[in-house]
Amino acid sequence: MRLHRLDITAFGPFGGSQTVDFDELSSAGLFLLHGPTGAGKTSVLDAVCYALYGSVPGVRQSGQGLTLRSDHAPAGTRTEVRLELTVGGRRLELTRQPPWARPKKRGTGSTLDKAQSWLREYDATAGAWKDLSRSHQEIGEEITQLLGMSREQFCQVVLLPQGEFARFLRSDAEARGKLLGRLFDTHRFAEVEKRLAERRRATEAQVREGDAQLLADAHRMQQAAGDAMELPDLAPGEPGLADTVLGAAAVARSTAREQLTVRQGGLAAAESAQAAADRELADVRELGRLQERFTQARERATLMEERADGYRQAQARMERARKAEAVAPALELREAADGEHRDAARAETRARGLLPDTFAGAGAAGLAAAARRAAEELGGLESARRAEQRITELRVERAELDRQERADEDVRQEAEAWLAEWDTTRAGLQTRIESAQEATTRAEQLGVRREPAERRLGAARQRDQFAGDTEDAQRQVLVSAERAVEARAHWLDLKEQRLNGIAAELAAHLTDGAPCAVCGATEHPAPARKSAGHVDRAAEEQALTAHQRAEEQRTEAERRLGVVREALAAATAEAGDAPTGQLADEVAELERLYEQARRDASWLHPATEELRRAEQEHERRTVIQQQAAVRAASRTTLRDTLDRERSSLEGELAQSRGTADSVAARAAQLERQAALLTDAADAGRTAEDTAQRLKDADARLADAAFRAGFDTPQAAAAALLDDTAHRELQRRLDAWQSEEAAVRAVLAEVDTAAAAQQAPVDLDLAERVATAAVQRTRDAASARDAAARRCTELDRLSARSAAGARQLAPLREEYDRVARLAALTAGTSADNERRMRLESYVLAARLEQVAAAATVRLQRMSSGRYTLVHSDDRAGRGRSGLGLHVVDAWTGRERDTATLSGGETFFASLALALGLADVVTDEAGGVRLDTLFIDEGFGSLDEQTLDEVLDVLDSLRERDRSVGIVSHVADLRRRIHAQLEVVKGRDGSAVRQRGQ
Repeated sequence: MRLHRLDITAFGPFGGSQTVDFDELSSAGLFLLHGPTGAGKTSVLDAVCYALYGSVPGVRQSGQGLTLRSDHAPAGTRTEVRLELTVGGRRLELTRQPPWARPKKRGTGSTLDKAQSWLREYDATAGAWKDLSRSHQEIGEEITQLLGMSREQFCQVVLLPQGEFARFLRSDAEARGKLLGRLFDTHRFAEVEKRLAERRRATEAQVREGDAQLLADAHRMQQAAGDAMELPDLAPGEPGLADTVLGAAAVARSTAREQLTVRQGGLAAAESAQAAADRELADVRELGRLQERFTQARERATLMEERADGYRQAQARMERARKAEAVAPALELREAADGEHRDAARAETRARGLLPDTFAGAGAAGLAAAARRAAEELGGLESARRAEQRITELRVERAELDRQERADEDVRQEAEAWLAEWDTTRAGLQTRIESAQEATTRAEQLGVRREPAERRLGAARQRDQFAGDTEDAQRQVLVSAERAVEARAHWLDLKEQRLNGIAAELAAHLTDGAPCAVCGATEHPAPARKSAGHVDRAAEEQALTAHQRAEEQRTEAERRLGVVREALAAATAEAGDAPTGQLADEVAELERLYEQARRDASWLHPATEELRRAEQEHERRTVIQQQAAVRAASRTTLRDTLDRERSSLEGELAQSRGTADSVAARAAQLERQAALLTDAADAGRTAEDTAQRLKDADARLADAAFRAGFDTPQAAAAALLDDTAHRELQRRLDAWQSEEAAVRAVLAEVDTAAAAQQAPVDLDLAERVATAAVQRTRDAASARDAAARRCTELDRLSARSAAGARQLAPLREEYDRVARLAALTAGTSADNERRMRLESYVLAARLEQVAAAATVRLQRMSSGRYTLVHSDDRAGRGRSGLGLHVVDAWTGRERDTATLSGGETFFASLALALGLADVVTDEAGGVRLDTLFIDEGFGSLDEQTLDEVLDVLDSLRERDRSVGIVSHVADLRRRIHAQLEVVKGRDGSAVRQRGQ
């Protein structure tokens, strides 16, 4: 992959359009991307990544969509990134436009445009570009397939982030695993571990569930068997659980069957004893019943002899009642006729009392004739009654017209009053709308001024903070420099002291007969002796280490000072020289004015709505006023018509009313008079008829009483019995006869008389004996049933446990097999000696390749001193596989990469990054990467090491690669001639390019 050209518009810090010619920069092989902090060096790399993948790297992924747009860009300029590159022998052009809120073409406000993407390919034969796709998804799939890398791999391999590889060197195995897993896509091996672990947990849960079911059945069998079954304390998953449960169940079943046989014998004996006791109790109860029956019969016979007179009197009373029943119908007819006559007489008296005195002597026929005359007169008033009802309706209609006239007059006056104020109301609302529109414009202007002021205030606060940090960093530089000088002086002193006493140190290893390492003599007559305060090699090396550590601290302090100074300069350039308090006051005043303008502008919509409603009300009031005038004119004509009709009807009614107040009153008088006369005539005829029927009934009653043997009708009536008295008397007579017959029958029974001759029975004793026998039988039956249920339950549970054990055996074998595999791949098995996970095992192989590729460049950068090696040593929680050590050729020792100094860490991490880029490229399918970028880290190198590192980077040109270094180190500008400078300003950043 080789980059040719990058065009940036309104992206990140770049407010306008900028162009980067990578062909010109790459011709030198090595080029520098530099500029002050915050100018936008990293944004150039972000633009490359965004053009390829539609998103920016790393933690900056949150800056998508509208936030990618430059704050310095004009409102009408759309954000766009265009990249021209060659990959896989094809020359492509990628164009990306994120979504943006553009100004509306008509009216105010903005509208959101969707993101756009274009992919074109250059056709060398036709000499023109041809469109391939405008689909985000298709373009993403095409680029990923051509590059053979995901966005994360591209950012790690092409945009080499040095800080991350420095952390990679010092991190533990887990952190290294995360990075390598992301780059080499080993999630499938982790997925294998996960699937095995999940399958182990699933089968373990099934085995435990099966064991739990066996244990549950075992506890149920133990509960059913009682003391006949002993069950050891077992837990689900323990070996031998099924055999233990089945063995204990077999013993319990055998014991339960023996107990059932014993219980069945006891039940047979108890049932035989209960049968004998039941027969004895039945005999005693029967004898007692017969004795009691004879005694009760004798008592009832004595009582009947005492009540014989009452029985004979009741028979005589019943006989007189039977004779009087023949007179009863005549008595009922006479009572009915008498009642009807009295009711008719009272009705006639009431009806005549309602008539005038003029009808007091009239008979029924005269009253009927008067009623007919009143009805005839009433029929002649029907026409007059309808006329009178119409006059009433006319009065109501006239009153309704008057009410409508008053209502329309009120509506008309109200509309005229409201319309008189319309011009003033409309002018006031228009004034409010204009004021709100002016406030809206003012708020927009203040909003534009507010954001730069807030950024300047933020920069001023950072400026003040960085000023204090600069002073602290300067003091730290002075302190660390003094410590470095003191440590160097101390080391040189100890070194000199050791050299002065080196003879004694050599003499300490001399042995008689062995040659001296200096002179070769085998005799040592006067070896040197160590003086007081002798300095040995360990003390010198300790002082040297302290000196190197002090130098590293001084270098780190100087680096931090440089970073803080750059940050201070950037903040000062943004904020200027104005005091922070003054800028804060300006921001506060702008905020106050902005909020006031927004509050004033918020009245625009309510005022517009109020004007619209007022105009609608004006139109409605005008229509109401016009409609009221039309209704008033129509009511005048209707009122005259109603008055003429009323005058005509009142003349006709004057004759029909007579002396009454109205026709209705006269008609009511006639209706009442006709009704009263008719009622009185009917009542008189009814009274005459009932008097005749009463006379006939008296004659029939006297004749019936005589034939029945009674002297008078009154005597016959006294002898009658009502239904209740008759039934009661008959019941007494029947009961006497029944009782007499029953007593005679009982006293005549042979068994009853014989039982009366025997001694009285003891029923309580016989019942107690029978109850005791029943209880013994019940106890025996309960014991027999409990034993049977115990045997049945034990057989059922044993069969289910045996079936469960057979079904669980294959699952237990599967669990053992899966558990061994899961433990092996997870690194927790005893068979996995290094406790290395499967994914770590795969990553360890990749790390070994990376270390070998990185060592080639690291040895050159370190002048042959350092070599990176992969280590399988255990670390952390006892796992192994992702260790990374460095071999120091000067000492011959292998040590952890975390012990490297700052500069050593940089070129080690750079070598690791380049090696990783080679391995990942091979892993991705051998895609050739002709353009690489290295982001920062060169400030920690001394001059000699920097030359060696640059030589290594320059050697990449042997493979026709170009390398871009992203740094603000001033010395690199002198060493690297091809440069891309990013310059920042108040209106946004810009790029300046210089070739070889």
